[in-house]
Amino acid sequence: MSDLNATAAALLGLLHDGPKTGGQLVAEAGERFGAFFSVTRSQVYRELPALADQGLLRLGKQGPRSSQQYVLTAAGKKAFKNWLLSEPGPDHLRSPLILRLVHAGSLTVKQRQALVDSARASYGAEQEAAKTAVKTAEDAYAKAVAEFGLAHAKAVLKLLDAIPTA
Repeated sequence: MSDLNATAAALLGLLHDGPKTGGQLVAEAGERFGAFFSVTRSQVYRELPALADQGLLRLGKQGPRSSQQYVLTAAGKKAFKNWLLSEPGPDHLRSPLILRLVHAGSLTVKQRQALVDSARASYGAEQEAAKTAVKTAEDAYAKAVAEFGLAHAKAVLKLLDAIPTA
């Protein structure tokens, strides 16, 4: 069995709570990982058949509009546990906003201001959502991750304050 990539591991982790369709996994990934790990619809629908082919998932009930549930197998639980116990390696920040800010000197003052204002509104909303997540976290792990999301939003807002717009 090959090593799991982070997206595959994220899906196996979400399936520990019970069978889900691809659409349900996309939605739950956005809710649970949104602040620190993005999972796209195309990644989910590419990974699910591959995980099933490896015996880590099996097909569950057929749902409405031909949606297909996936169920975690014993092998999937074992692979996920092995992934959890393995060395995570370095984190790789991949931020389209920060990439734009690196090149913001190429923009006009008005364009740069629009970029910063838009990002400030987005991260302001993210900060508020993270505050709510911290307050409503159901366990210490979820709370710690929510606090990370809050710190991240605050850090980006501080970065935006440092970008010269005039």
